[in-house]
Amino acid sequence: MGWIRTLLTVWILLLVQLLYLEAVPISIDKTKVKLPEKEPEKPPASVDTGLHYDHYLREVIDFLEKDEHFREKLRNTDMEDIKQGKLAKELDFVGHHIRTKLDELKRQEVNRLRTLIKAKQDLEGGNDISVDHQALLKQFEYLNHMNPHTFEVDDLDLLIKSATNDLENYDKERHDEFKRYEMMKEHNRQEHLKTLDNEERRKEEEHYEEMKKKHADHPKINHPGSQNQLKEVWEEADGLDPDDFDPKTFFKLHDSNGDGFFDEQELEALFTKELEKIYDPNNEEDDMIEMEEERLRMREHVMNEVDTNKDRLVSLEEFLVATRKKEFLEPDSWETLEQNQVYTDEEMREFEEHLTQQEQDLNMRSADLQKQRDDLERQQAELNAQKVELQQAVEHMERLKSQKLEPPPEVVVEGNALPEIHAVDNQPPMMPEEQLQGHHAAPQNPHDTPQEQLKQQNQILAQQGFPQSHQDLPPGNQEAAQGQHYLP
Repeated sequence: MGWIRTLLTVWILLLVQLLYLEAVPISIDKTKVKLPEKEPEKPPASVDTGLHYDHYLREVIDFLEKDEHFREKLRNTDMEDIKQGKLAKELDFVGHHIRTKLDELKRQEVNRLRTLIKAKQDLEGGNDISVDHQALLKQFEYLNHMNPHTFEVDDLDLLIKSATNDLENYDKERHDEFKRYEMMKEHNRQEHLKTLDNEERRKEEEHYEEMKKKHADHPKINHPGSQNQLKEVWEEADGLDPDDFDPKTFFKLHDSNGDGFFDEQELEALFTKELEKIYDPNNEEDDMIEMEEERLRMREHVMNEVDTNKDRLVSLEEFLVATRKKEFLEPDSWETLEQNQVYTDEEMREFEEHLTQQEQDLNMRSADLQKQRDDLERQQAELNAQKVELQQAVEHMERLKSQKLEPPPEVVVEGNALPEIHAVDNQPPMMPEEQLQGHHAAPQNPHDTPQEQLKQQNQILAQQGFPQSHQDLPPGNQEAAQGQHYLP
């Protein structure tokens, strides 16, 4: 119940109590009760239509209604003229400041759509995946995207036609979504039964049937929009005497925003008492998603019966005309959702096939991903092996480099190590004195100079096969002999 209706109800109850205290009880004609004048209140925010451009739609309407000329034309134009684009032509007479704001709104909306499309392309792989440009451009159908700067007559015309068409299909999409929900619920139940043994399956089936019977055991449901149904709201929700039911007063009490119409949300609020007879969120057998589907069914039925101009609104005049019909006074019984099969056996079979195909596609995709994972692991193993080989090669090169920097080994001649003795460079190697013993040495003249004596010793070494200098050493020992000489 809206806050205005609550306030009015409280006011009427207080008035009745005061009259009861100060005067003898009398019958009050509620059709002549003068409602108190109220200060203008800010209208409540519009309910989301479910359209992806809902915010843009509501902002455009809000600004257009601020223009007195357009607001007057909107009130005096029927839905058929609106659909044919006659209202859109009135945009040329809207004030400049309103048009400027509409231009700004359109630029913001175009930028929003472009950002969403770009994000969608990035999410799907960017340029690597072919993009359905027609599907993307379809999101622009409610505005002229070829002119992204100014809001023109064709923009308003496109917005009206798109919103009308989309809202008409919105209920169908909700029904289709609910049908898929019910089929998936049954599919999951059947799959669960397959996992049970015979005894467990029998108990599960018995419990399922018990819950169905328990859910169906509820009070009689009044036909939506009938006199009995509205009187029940009048009595239980509004707290008024059902014998004093007055359609006009009822309409004003439940026109929450006071615009002179019942919109879809205001109508659906009227069925809450009936739905509470069937659904309780605390009961295992009651599904709240099914409750919302039942609410939708009720609202659609009333709209089809009462909304004669098909503008998705019920005016006071349309409502009063409907209350004088036979269907309002003597309605047929209302068949609830559990009395109507939501889907056919053929639809269930196609749904199962679709699920099977989806499962196969997912398995194939999973196998492909696993293969890619195995390939990546194999490549990683190969890279790790190459890394180990490279590391080993680097270590080998480091060892060779370190060996070149170590001191050279001692040179061994005939099994005797050459002692490392530092001497003057370029001095020829000398035979150790011990090794000279036993060889035929030339007698030395004490009067010879050191150079002459050295020359004689070298001659003796040459005769015995010893090298006279490090240049005469075998290859590989020349470096070791550098800087090393034998003493005489």
